[in-house]
Amino acid sequence: MLCQFLAASAMRSRAMAPDTDNRPVPKPWIAAIHAYVPGKSAGADGRPLVKLSANENPLGTSPKALAAREQALVPSLYPDPDSVVLREALGKLHGIEPSRILCGTGSGELLAVAASAFAGPGDEVIYVRYGFSLYDIVARRSGATPIVAPDADYGTDVAALLALVNEKTRVVFVANPNNPTGSFLPRGEIARLHAALPANVLLVLDQAYGEYVAPEDDDGGLELAAKSANVLVTRTFSKAYGLAGDRIGWATGAAELIEVLNRIRGPFNLSNAAQAATVAAVADQAFVDMSRRHNAAERARFVAAVEALGNHGLRAVPSQANFVLVLFEGALSAEAAYEGLMERGYITRWLPGQGLPHGLRITIGTAEQMDAIAEALREMAEAAR
Repeated sequence: MLCQFLAASAMRSRAMAPDTDNRPVPKPWIAAIHAYVPGKSAGADGRPLVKLSANENPLGTSPKALAAREQALVPSLYPDPDSVVLREALGKLHGIEPSRILCGTGSGELLAVAASAFAGPGDEVIYVRYGFSLYDIVARRSGATPIVAPDADYGTDVAALLALVNEKTRVVFVANPNNPTGSFLPRGEIARLHAALPANVLLVLDQAYGEYVAPEDDDGGLELAAKSANVLVTRTFSKAYGLAGDRIGWATGAAELIEVLNRIRGPFNLSNAAQAATVAAVADQAFVDMSRRHNAAERARFVAAVEALGNHGLRAVPSQANFVLVLFEGALSAEAAYEGLMERGYITRWLPGQGLPHGLRITIGTAEQMDAIAEALREMAEAAR
């Protein structure tokens, strides 16, 4: 009888246990990943809204880039797997040897291959609190443990970040300007961070919004990447260049570092049309300069409008990017403002999933759009008092 009881118990246990023999089971670190959530473009009812949630360029795309893209549409032919012409154009613009440039499907692919190449199970990847949400994903995807450093008033705290570096640290991600806060580390702080890192730790400077930084405020990242074996700078054409839909990014670092990453990036990762458009976009720096100047002017006007609502508990985090993080610390909540703006036809980025339930990240749009947003926030703030 005892044997029959034990046999029956074993059968029940097997029935209750997950059937891992009849289905693929992901690695535990993959199962822990929460998928990236992009900015929305419509309301809950599906109604199209003015999209100020994804930091896209309100000026669109360089007409020269669009023309080149159209002429290069050859779907039957594989693209250049090495993006040679694009790398040469980038090298000429930034004074970089093309062998030290790698192109990818947006900067997201390059962040992922950097983590995968240098971190794995048992290793740690550090990024700052309120940093780009993709860092957690690429760290976990590689099997490494993400470590979140405390912030300094929504910006990167170099001392706090360095305090977490240990023998397990393999990669440090710093977005400069940071997303979603817009905060910026000056050249001296970037140099201090790099100087204090062990030589075997890769410092990834994510400059997705670098073109929006005034040239005189450059953080020196490209110079560090040119002379250091453990610095990778990533950039994208999705923001100031207005090519978000074509998914084009690039990175630069030591030739040996780029060679390693080149082994694992996607083959044929940039289409013929994307490469042609980007080469033309690189040549049209007048469009990039126009985008930078428009952004600086409209950002300053919008920040002034938010600051005028300080007595209602609204605050704008200083930004060097093409968006502003507005904090709601009074009677008007971020959620209520988010819903109110949607009712008025605008979608912004509410960030409870990133620990910012009291914040809205608002892309800098056209002058008319920013005036409308500022007026709506004023009306809602006064009504909530």
